[in-house]
Amino acid sequence: MCGIIGYTGKNNAVPYLLQGLHKLEYRGYDSAGIALIDESGISVIKRKGKVSVLEEAVTEGFSATTGIGHTRWATHGEPSQLNAHPHLSENGMFAVVHNGIIENCDKIKSDLRKDGYSFLSDTDTEVISQLLEKNYKGDPLACLKETAASLEGSFAVAVIHRDFPGTILCAKKSSPLIVARGEEGFFVFSDTLAAQNRISSYYLLSDGELALVTKDKADFFSEDGKPISKVPHYISSSTASSDKGDFPHYMLKEIYEQPKALKDTLSAYIKDGDVIFPNFNPTEKELKAIDRIHLVACGSAYHAALCAKYIFTQLSSLDTSAHIASEFRYEKTVLSKNSLVVIISQSGETADSLAALLLAKAEGAKTLAIVNVKNSAIALKADYVIYTQAGAEISVATTKAYICQLAVLYMLAYFISDKTEYIHSRFFPDILSLPRLAEKELSQNENALSAAELLKNSEHIYFIGRNTDYALSMEGALKMKEISYIHCEAYPAGELKHGTISLIEKGTPVIAVCLREDIFKKTLSAIKEVKARGAYVIAITTDKLKSNLTDCDFVIASGSEQSDIFTPFVGAVPLQLMSYYTALKRGCDIDKPRNLAKSVTVE
Repeated sequence: MCGIIGYTGKNNAVPYLLQGLHKLEYRGYDSAGIALIDESGISVIKRKGKVSVLEEAVTEGFSATTGIGHTRWATHGEPSQLNAHPHLSENGMFAVVHNGIIENCDKIKSDLRKDGYSFLSDTDTEVISQLLEKNYKGDPLACLKETAASLEGSFAVAVIHRDFPGTILCAKKSSPLIVARGEEGFFVFSDTLAAQNRISSYYLLSDGELALVTKDKADFFSEDGKPISKVPHYISSSTASSDKGDFPHYMLKEIYEQPKALKDTLSAYIKDGDVIFPNFNPTEKELKAIDRIHLVACGSAYHAALCAKYIFTQLSSLDTSAHIASEFRYEKTVLSKNSLVVIISQSGETADSLAALLLAKAEGAKTLAIVNVKNSAIALKADYVIYTQAGAEISVATTKAYICQLAVLYMLAYFISDKTEYIHSRFFPDILSLPRLAEKELSQNENALSAAELLKNSEHIYFIGRNTDYALSMEGALKMKEISYIHCEAYPAGELKHGTISLIEKGTPVIAVCLREDIFKKTLSAIKEVKARGAYVIAITTDKLKSNLTDCDFVIASGSEQSDIFTPFVGAVPLQLMSYYTALKRGCDIDKPRNLAKSVTVE
């Protein structure tokens, strides 16, 4: 996983590359580097650490009108200056930046060593630069075509050649790569955020396609090297949402953006008291033919799926299951033309989710993507797509994208249900109030700060809940562990006595999510069990249920009134805030937690 940026045009490339890398740093920040090309050849500067470290190393005289840059999240080889991209070929003919994994790297490296090539890094990317040099016969595009055909796995590659100082070459397979036009020249990148305020239109490369980009034009070619034409997409959104504004961290800003994100997502699909999805419009006959729904996702998106599984079952009679995308292909799940497989991904590029989607399509199932990024790989491959309206999300720990995924899944559950009068009357008054409820929960800021003070020195935290409270507990545990580095686990409250309670001792923190009135007494029993063994219990509940939690050490109670079905939207905000402030008190890098990247584009 990484960020790629390239520029060729009339101006100095360095400011564009560095600014782009800063924008892309959420995709990887173990190391960063840039390569420039002019008549004298290729020059490379790269450093371990964040883009700011690289920026300090770039001297004033380091300039050219064409260059490529990269910010890395390590897969092959530890984070280091040697393993940082760009990678030069042995004689300095080619420089390469790469996103993805070359699965036949060891075989290629072995063959190249037999031919006398040596390697400076531990990366799979360096084999690309060396193979390019070996294959070069005077035509850089033909060379890239031949080299790409030899690579197995996933890759987005941007290449410069020392004899072609105004040119960037590109190749793509299963990793995102975009070519864009701007007033100052042409850009190449893995995410439009890299140069969003500088481009007017962009072109999406499809798998197997190649591009030859100069300051004046971009030419595109099929896998066999034949010229092809591509339809441009146009930029219409502003870049305001990609700035922190007055907030100290993107995560806190994005927590506070949730009411608006929910409002935008709901208003996009609720029209005149009904749910309408423009890009998911099966006939009534096709809907009735669906016999099973599979919700497939990774990380927080999986927790949204797990929560929605309960809602789909409650609102309709359809058998619904939630799957971790990386396991879906190996479960031997029975799929048919009457199965609906829903793939949920913020970026729309998640490698495991994309692989699950392709499997479902191969098995003949109908596929629906729920993504936040338009024209992403998953959106383009699925039969149908529903876009969340969360806007740009920069912090690695998702907040507003997660809550918007929940909102879309709830609307989808209603849409696919029989739409009985009972469901209609219970559903719409509450779902339309979700933005207001989320905004009200932002008032839990002080309570979350107090809870964080109690948790900041913890080594272990256990989260418990039942039904949708359990699904929310899983998300709360993930938020806490990924940004505070405290070991956290979530368990169904009823499972404690089947083994996990042996871990509870005096002072062990337990976060009890008990928002649902219908199962509150059962969760209360679990709270009493851990309290009897010395646990320190923090409860996430409602004002209505708070009086029953006298055994708890600290209570965060929502004053919102809603049916049990919508409590995940109420509980998410205080759990996010509690995680944020715990990480803040521990001095953690909240927006860029160690070892993590925003878009997981490798398996």
